[in-house]
Amino acid sequence: TMGVTQYNLKKVLAYSTMSQIGLMVMACGLGAFSVGMFHLYTHAFFKACLFLGAGAVLHALAGEEDMRRMGGLARRMPFTFGVFLLATLALCGLPPFAGFFSKDEILWSAYASTHGSLALWLVGTAASFLTAFYMFRAVFMTFFGASHVDHEVAHHIHEPPATMSVVLAILAFGSVVAGFIGLPQLWREML
Repeated sequence: TMGVTQYNLKKVLAYSTMSQIGLMVMACGLGAFSVGMFHLYTHAFFKACLFLGAGAVLHALAGEEDMRRMGGLARRMPFTFGVFLLATLALCGLPPFAGFFSKDEILWSAYASTHGSLALWLVGTAASFLTAFYMFRAVFMTFFGASHVDHEVAHHIHEPPATMSVVLAILAFGSVVAGFIGLPQLWREML
């Protein structure tokens, strides 16, 4: 719930990390250790992409972290917006992104394992919906609407250098495909 009220872009991502760690710990508490590790693996891709994307935004805005002072960056930083959006979709657990596969396994374990219950499934589901809410809030405040940066900063808005962009692209790719590693049975059936 702390992520819902934050205006600092990095704090939203930090609270999101704590929420995802909570899901991993819940999976381990249910005895689904491999599921918790699977979410740790997929989470590494999309959260690294989000933090690096946030760094690109902060760099472009001369260190500004307050989302209320951002806006309109999607058209000025389309690459950064694209990778940030892909990572957000993965974090929110939308199919076919990586987070869908690992979150789905956690929620299934919360409901169907011998230690699971409807109450645990509801807690995990509510946390997942909160994540989607505050992450899309961050996307809209940062990349859409009217720009609220001062004229001098707005004049220097730019995409990150190639050294950062390549890493962002790799992490965005992982945010899309990393979840498929958790489907070994499906791969065996297809072969």
